[in-house]
Amino acid sequence: MTILFDLDGTLIDSTEAILESFHNSFDIFKMSHPSDEAIKSLIGHPLDVMYATLGVEDEKVWDMVDAYKEHYRKISTQKTQLLPFAAEAIELAAQHARLGIVTTKTGRYSKVLMEHFSLMHHFEVLIGREDVQHPKPHPEPIYKAMEFLKVQKENCWMIGDTRMDLIAAKEAGIKSVAVVSEYEPLEELKKYTNIIKTNALEAVQTILNR
Repeated sequence: MTILFDLDGTLIDSTEAILESFHNSFDIFKMSHPSDEAIKSLIGHPLDVMYATLGVEDEKVWDMVDAYKEHYRKISTQKTQLLPFAAEAIELAAQHARLGIVTTKTGRYSKVLMEHFSLMHHFEVLIGREDVQHPKPHPEPIYKAMEFLKVQKENCWMIGDTRMDLIAAKEAGIKSVAVVSEYEPLEELKKYTNIIKTNALEAVQTILNR
C-alpha cells in the first residue's frame, strides 16, 4: 500500500508564514495588499497562479514569487505548525504503507520543514513544485511519486484538503480521502469525494480499515 500526503492544510499549518511572505512581497513592490481571506482562499495553488489570481501583472509575477520565497525561507520553520494528529497519522501510516508527499510548495523548503518536525525519514519521496511541469490538479505530481516508488495505482491513496488534491488523484486513477481545512469549503470537497475526515489521522485509519 502507498499513501501520498499533501502538506498545507493536511499535515501542516503554515498560514502565518504564507500570509507574512505574501504581504512582505507586496510591500517590497509597493503594491496594494490583498486581504488575508483572498490569499487563504488560494492556498494550495502554485505561487505564480496565486499572484496572478490576486491581480499581479504577468511581468511582475515571478519577481513577486522570488521575493515570497526569499522571505518564506527565513521564517517557515518558526511560523509553521503541525496540524493536530498529523504526527500520529504519519507514524501510523508508516507502519502499514510506503509514504510520499505531493505538494505545490517548493520541494526543498518542504523537506526542510518536515526535517524540522523530525518526520521526513518516514517519507520515501517528496514531489514539490520544481519537480513537475504541471502541478496539481494535473496528475503529473502523483505519477512522478508513483514512478519513483515503482508502485501501481491500484493500491495507492492520496490524502489532501483541497479540490486540487482530489482532482489530481482522480485523474491519476488512484483513490483519495479529503480532510477538512480552512482552505476549502466542505461543500466543495463533497463535489469530489464522499470520504471526508476531520484530520489526517482519521483519513489514515479509514484507508487502513478498507
